[in-house]
Amino acid sequence: LYLVPAAGGAPRPVGGPAVIAGAAPSPDGNRILVTRVHRPYSVIRSWERFPEDVEVWDLGGRVQATLSRRPLAEQVPIHGVTTGPRDHQWVPTEPATLTWAEALDGGDPRAKADHRDRIMLQVLGEAPVELARTISRFTSLDWLETGDQALLNDNDEDLHWARTWLLGRKGGTPRLLWDMSSDETYKDPGNPVWKVLPNGQYAIGVQGGTILLRGLGASPEGDRPFLDRLDLSTLRPERLFRCGREGYETIVNVLDPVSGKFLTSRESPKDYPNLWIRTLGRREKKAPAGEAAFASTPRPFTSLVNPVPELAAIQQRLVTYKRADGVDLSFTLYLPPNAKPGTPLPTIIWAYPVDFASAATASQVGGSDKRFTWISGSSPVFLALQGYAVLYATMPVVGDPANAYDTFLEQLELNAKAAIDKAVELGVTDPARVGVTGHSHGALMTANFMARSQLFRAGVARSGAYNHSIRPFGFQNERRTMWQARDTYLKISPLWNADLISKPLLLIHGENDQNPGTVPYQSEKLYEALRGLGATARLVMLPGENHGYTSREAVEQVLWETVTWFDRYVKNATPVK
Repeated sequence: LYLVPAAGGAPRPVGGPAVIAGAAPSPDGNRILVTRVHRPYSVIRSWERFPEDVEVWDLGGRVQATLSRRPLAEQVPIHGVTTGPRDHQWVPTEPATLTWAEALDGGDPRAKADHRDRIMLQVLGEAPVELARTISRFTSLDWLETGDQALLNDNDEDLHWARTWLLGRKGGTPRLLWDMSSDETYKDPGNPVWKVLPNGQYAIGVQGGTILLRGLGASPEGDRPFLDRLDLSTLRPERLFRCGREGYETIVNVLDPVSGKFLTSRESPKDYPNLWIRTLGRREKKAPAGEAAFASTPRPFTSLVNPVPELAAIQQRLVTYKRADGVDLSFTLYLPPNAKPGTPLPTIIWAYPVDFASAATASQVGGSDKRFTWISGSSPVFLALQGYAVLYATMPVVGDPANAYDTFLEQLELNAKAAIDKAVELGVTDPARVGVTGHSHGALMTANFMARSQLFRAGVARSGAYNHSIRPFGFQNERRTMWQARDTYLKISPLWNADLISKPLLLIHGENDQNPGTVPYQSEKLYEALRGLGATARLVMLPGENHGYTSREAVEQVLWETVTWFDRYVKNATPVK
């Protein structure tokens, strides 16, 4: 560690060299919270499990306090946490006060316990005290700038349930603020607006006994971002701003909570994003439910010009529909600039499976068709410029998190068929020319479609995991081990079902993929199997690329490979007899 004088001068070392995983200065600027990783290392565990010491140093590097000494975390339960103190952080409004969490259930989410964690607080030099206990697993403690209260958050991964409590600095009984499914987006209250304190720390801003909340504002008509004011006495919110229906406008920052001035970013499918300044005005007499209680006047702040006019010509639309079992679904449809109504096009579906505990939360609409069409990296939206209809489709897997993956393949087929049927009904899709692509968990989906579904002509799977037997202690959100759910592990592993893959499959993978679930040989072994079985397959390994692709060369290669593959096996495919 080094201290670098802001006014210039030579950097000064703090302590000796070490493997430092984290360093945070105290609010009074006189100490540093340091997390050091040390030996013995492990060749079978990632570095986050290595032995670590959490210490408080002075600015000379001398240890003032040792908060935690954790040995190698060898046996951590699936979806569990380590035992002992964890998640240390400074209280931003006090000179040198720390908080942390400790598991009360041995870190095991399956163990019976009235409370999962306890939250500890310690003023340096004094004995630690227990501040609160959480029913579910602790996730965060966010302090208000007044220093007398904090928002305490916990989450139950198995039930997909989250709670937020308003907690006093001196402990006591916390007040329940939100208690809801973590999958619920329509009722999402938003996230607190933070501010920088004079000491450089971050805390939730407070103005007249209220805090501000901003969120995406998911709704059946798409995302409509909002800004709310929450009264800390009544715990009731008041809506200050909500994006209109004609475009997409989101809160960038609150400039002055007293005068009601805030910065937004506005865009539409035809209008490039620009910054605007809004100022709250008069209170609306009869604002409809969910709409802003105040008028606000926008004023342009930037005048950026669209650097890619071709993208503004892409047609965009949010479409809702149902799958056969009644679950509501949606996709964002992108059409080529010259697409003619009633002319079916070759179509590509891009999706990523997401698990939900209930059909109600799985049915929620996400995203917005009011946003500017933008291509980032190797986005499949690029295919809309190549004559394809592109569907960004929701792909929910609904059921008890304990066994939802038992029906993974069946639900994928329901989702895909519903999307294709709807696109055919709209007159935009030729059902005989449909391809599918996905990344990571979406690649697993794609490979399984090539093995099990008759809906698609070809697929492009990027950076996927295709053999779950080599990660037998859980994958994605699967809680069970392979020995507890052997049939499910093998059923949804494309490598174990490679003999069923009869459709052309392009496999793309970063050569240096660091994601432990999607190591490069996942693609290499599936390709070897397909090649040995005589299937139509191609493997592209991207030099130097990680789980995502960032270099210009890799992005261009992925786009070229994808377009070439789909042109050959989808757009210009031999007609189905």
